[in-house]
Amino acid sequence: MSDLLKITLLFFTLTIARPHAAVAQTTGTSKYKCMIQMTNYMGEGAYIVISLINGKGAYEKTLYVLGPDKKWYNSMKEWHKFQSKQKTNISAITGASVTGGDRSVNVFEIDNAKINAGYKIRFESAVEDQKYHVKDLEIPLTTEALSAKNEGTGYIRYVRFSPN
Repeated sequence: MSDLLKITLLFFTLTIARPHAAVAQTTGTSKYKCMIQMTNYMGEGAYIVISLINGKGAYEKTLYVLGPDKKWYNSMKEWHKFQSKQKTNISAITGASVTGGDRSVNVFEIDNAKINAGYKIRFESAVEDQKYHVKDLEIPLTTEALSAKNEGTGYIRYVRFSPN
């Protein structure tokens, strides 16, 4: 093969093929397994809402809700304000509440374009007759944070993500 042809193929590979591969990785959604380890608190099961927060600090989307009984959703005050305005059907993204010392593993989708783009994932928690934590844990939505162990500040001891 001639040197000119080799150089042309190399140029094509570096300038044309690579940008398309990068675009393919940032479009669509990816599923993540999210493991939540709770602290050893005493009391009822915790209700936890996992939300996507935009760069301005506003709720954009509910990713998952741990706690099946809608009558207690108003105890998650900040999220409940958002949910009341949005009226999103969350029945497909709800699961059981989590008690002290237990762990929960759930899977949800994240839009790839939101990763490394100034978004955060917020874990909001509440336990009946106990303190409400609007930001039990807030994680920057970055590839680095998604691969790290993230410590909570309330009922959540830590959270880990893994690609699903």
